[in-house]
Amino acid sequence: MRYKLLQEGDIQVCVIRHPRTFLSKILTSKFLRRWEPHHLTLADNSVASATPTGYMENSISYSAIEDVQLLSWENAPKYCLQLTIPGGTVLLQAANSYLRDQWFHSLQWKKKIYKYKKVLSNPSRWEVVLKEIRTLVDMALTSPLQDDSIHQAPLEIVSKLLSENNNLTTQDQESIIVAIAPLLENNHPPPDLCEFFCKHCRERPRSMVVIEVFTPVVQRILKHNMDFGKCPRLRLFTQEYILSLNELNAGMEVVKKFIHSMHGPTGQCPHPRVLPNLVAVCLAAIYSCYEEFINSRDNSPSLKEIRNGCQQQCDRKPNLPLRLLHTSPDLVSQEATLTESRLKPVIVTANEIHVEVERNNTANQKMTASVGNDSEPNLIDCLMVSPTCSTMSIELSAQADRILGCYVEILKMLSDYDDWRPALASLLQPIPFPKEALAHEKFTKELKYVIQRFAEDPRQEVHSCLLSVRAGKDGWFQLYSPGGVACDDDGELFASMVHILMGSCYKTKKFLLSLAENKLGPCMLLALRGNQTMVEILCLMLEYNIIDNNDTQLQIISTLESTDVGKRMYEQLCERQRELKELQRKGGPTRLTLPSKSTDADLARLLSSGSFGNLENLSLAFTNVTSACAEHLIKLPSLKQLNLWSTQFGDAGLRLLSEHLTMLQVLNLCETPVTDAGLLALSSMKSLCSLNMNSTKLSADTYEDLK
Repeated sequence: MRYKLLQEGDIQVCVIRHPRTFLSKILTSKFLRRWEPHHLTLADNSVASATPTGYMENSISYSAIEDVQLLSWENAPKYCLQLTIPGGTVLLQAANSYLRDQWFHSLQWKKKIYKYKKVLSNPSRWEVVLKEIRTLVDMALTSPLQDDSIHQAPLEIVSKLLSENNNLTTQDQESIIVAIAPLLENNHPPPDLCEFFCKHCRERPRSMVVIEVFTPVVQRILKHNMDFGKCPRLRLFTQEYILSLNELNAGMEVVKKFIHSMHGPTGQCPHPRVLPNLVAVCLAAIYSCYEEFINSRDNSPSLKEIRNGCQQQCDRKPNLPLRLLHTSPDLVSQEATLTESRLKPVIVTANEIHVEVERNNTANQKMTASVGNDSEPNLIDCLMVSPTCSTMSIELSAQADRILGCYVEILKMLSDYDDWRPALASLLQPIPFPKEALAHEKFTKELKYVIQRFAEDPRQEVHSCLLSVRAGKDGWFQLYSPGGVACDDDGELFASMVHILMGSCYKTKKFLLSLAENKLGPCMLLALRGNQTMVEILCLMLEYNIIDNNDTQLQIISTLESTDVGKRMYEQLCERQRELKELQRKGGPTRLTLPSKSTDADLARLLSSGSFGNLENLSLAFTNVTSACAEHLIKLPSLKQLNLWSTQFGDAGLRLLSEHLTMLQVLNLCETPVTDAGLLALSSMKSLCSLNMNSTKLSADTYEDLK
């Protein structure tokens, strides 16, 4: 029979206290019935005393109880216990035999536990201590009492013993861990004991104790823990245990077997708490890898700043543009001197150089500087650039790198289980990782496998988690799309995500409108390279009238006609909508912007798809074009504005442009490898009225020549 442990103040009985020599003479049932029920409290630090009538006046200390017995002699009152204390005896009468036995076992347990606390608080010989611990464990395992504290109290005693004795040998520590192992099969270790286990995992990861004793403990934690927030040391112990498995010879294979054991051999995991607990451990471990970076900065950058390669804005004000037509030589030399102290001698001699050639043209009055604008600058508003910002660099220590590799690999393992994937996608949808992790190339590259598994899953509850959890917040779809902070490819993952989303229930105008507003450039670039999904997306944008701007529509049409699959789909679309043909007959676009990461081949394919005789404004900013594309640019007779910001367009291409594009008025060469030799060729371009040469490889001597 199982009994509940007696709590303080639970006894409501008739109490008699008298010297034991006279006890048998006065103890009769008739005498007991004359007593009223009284409240007896058993405590740790007080001794009983009696009133003249025999009632209890003070509480009895458990440590003062010398013996506890059931009354069994003839004519003894029913359901009574006899407590022997110094100088007398206390009788307790219960209402029934079950309650009496419950008190009996409880008092015995309390008496013994205080004895072990005293013995183990001042250890002398560790052989005796180990023997007492084993006896204590056996007592807890064989006790008929059914209460959490029956097993927790011995664990807390051992935990205190280990924390107060740091000079134990490794053999003694492992012997104690093995001795208390039976108690851990059905109980979580207390916080201090978790600290000791963590230390043991870190110092002796290859110990057999880790495999034989800690494995069932961690399995129980993962299966039954409900909230790591209330017991964070359990999470830390689980984290250190998994890292110790990774230190074995087989490494991640051992971790993989452990994860498989937690899932079970069937296709459906029978333990619903395992996955959330594993994810919580992984998130905490990954966060700890970047904690140094998170705590080292007072003003942490946003994801948008990280995406732009900027950690924080410089405190100094931007230098004013140098208008060389009206600048004194002293000012030029002073600016050059200041810049040479910051940059290498071969780099530009000013933070920003803006050369403006005076022309009697109204376009000069329209060109204004744009500072602090987060959007991509227009072709003619690049007169001033924000100051240089220090780029973010994530370099983890060897230990942090090992932890990161282990727990990202576990996330990849979790994503391989079909039954776990929906819940895992839901847990990761809010992007619970710190932004420092999302800015770390190694982390996002490894996590890409998990996102691919979500994108490949045909279930809507899985791939819908790729989208943001709420409006105005980026989701995995945005982060891994071209231009996103985690994108490291040319859009393959983005194309697969769009394909699965469009193939389910997302073939709606709202989703297409979102793509047109935020990801039109990547869609056009992938369509230009023959991606069938993106070709279909562009056709749907035309069919649903998503795009209002005629130039953008003409650019989409040109992109579709540059590939065979696009041309075929576009012809089918035109058969349904004749007005698209009418739009094309009106002539080519006047403005054209190539998506970022476009190459020379992409530009050539696009320009060969149709007529661009009306093109006046062309932006190749932030693409991968080189001087080789100049052969195609010189075939645009109406071109007046050309943006080559942050490209590899160099001197050779510049010389070719100067010979053919006589109508060019605005040229942006910001952050290009153009040198003095290339810029001197621009003197033949009589129509040029605005030239941006910020962050180019110019020397100070070029200023006078450009006048």
